Amino acid sequence: MNFENLKYETREGIAFVTVNRPEKLNALNARTLEELVSVFSHIDGDEAVRATILTGAGEKAFVAGADIAELAALTALNGAEGARRGQGVFGAIEQSPKPTIAAINGYALGGGCELALACTLRLASENAKIGLPEVSLGIIPGYGGTQRLSRLVGQARAAEMILTGDPIDAATAERIGLVNRVVPRDRLLPEAEALAKRILTRGPRAVAAAIEAIRHGLDMPLAQGLEHEAVLFGALAATRDMHEGLQAC
Repeated sequence: MNFENLKYETREGIAFVTVNRPEKLNALNARTLEELVSVFSHIDGDEAVRATILTGAGEKAFVAGADIAELAALTALNGAEGARRGQGVFGAIEQSPKPTIAAINGYALGGGCELALACTLRLASENAKIGLPEVSLGIIPGYGGTQRLSRLVGQARAAEMILTGDPIDAATAERIGLVNRVVPRDRLLPEAEALAKRILTRGPRAVAAAIEAIRHGLDMPLAQGLEHEAVLFGALAATRDMHEGLQAC
């Protein structure tokens, strides 16, 4: 697949997606969002791909935010439409039945932070800086940041990050649960790939069901979430994957 602002390749069941605008610190513009929709649609439909690693080109940034030129042209009407469009893109990433690992290799600010939040798992290099600085521009996060960050790290920590706009370093992100772990810069992609390969050794239907149970359960009352888990568990009990897994024990 050929893209203007993304690099895409696959190896051993893993898709590697790189936001490739290093001269703009990989800032998200409309074209990049369109290409993210396209590439994740392709990934979801490709049976040979079972996990995705998402990162940014260069040594400075994962994604440093939205494109400033496009932000400057916003009005009340097209601003709301733009936010919904970005939410749709990141929602599609979050809804994928295949795990997506964000390899945060530098600045993940604004839309970059929101993109990482939409992924299933997050690894960060030691130099990573993560934040939602939108209030300093007179706006708020619009691609899901106010909702996903609160669910991930709790309302109080999310409110402090959003209301001050101050970024946090990788160690703080790990401490509050925003990222799964921090690794040396030169080990970021190898560690992300090793994590993806560990997941690939598990039953693909079970992985997809676990992602669904976790994702949807967060938005359900506990009793409803437990019932959803039970239904998914029952559906898996009849699969070949379960019986093969039991035989391997």
